[in-house]
Amino acid sequence: MKIGILVREETMQICTGKGCLNAFFQRKDSFARYAEELELLTFTHTGGDLNRKIKNMIQAGIESVHLSSCLRARSPDYDSLIKGLSEHFTVVGYTHGPEVRTKDKVINDNDRTSS
Repeated sequence: MKIGILVREETMQICTGKGCLNAFFQRKDSFARYAEELELLTFTHTGGDLNRKIKNMIQAGIESVHLSSCLRARSPDYDSLIKGLSEHFTVVGYTHGPEVRTKDKVINDNDRTSS
């Protein structure tokens, strides 16, 4: 399965991506759900021309997009990102850490639930 990870642009000013990448490569947290082989094709932030990035991800055959845990916790655009991305991809609303957090929303397999 071809995977993309979108992170928060502001967080990338100070973050190395270690938490997201560690979860991906160790198949833990949000990536533990996959039994098949995974291919990470996109690791980018939501800034810049996001519509072009989405178009490129579609052309690359990405099936599932994971929104970083920092997006879930800090982005005011989190819900609109989910809505737009879910038109093209399966959206998983976090990368690492607990699936359900007290004050954050989690999206799994295009089903929206509030915690």
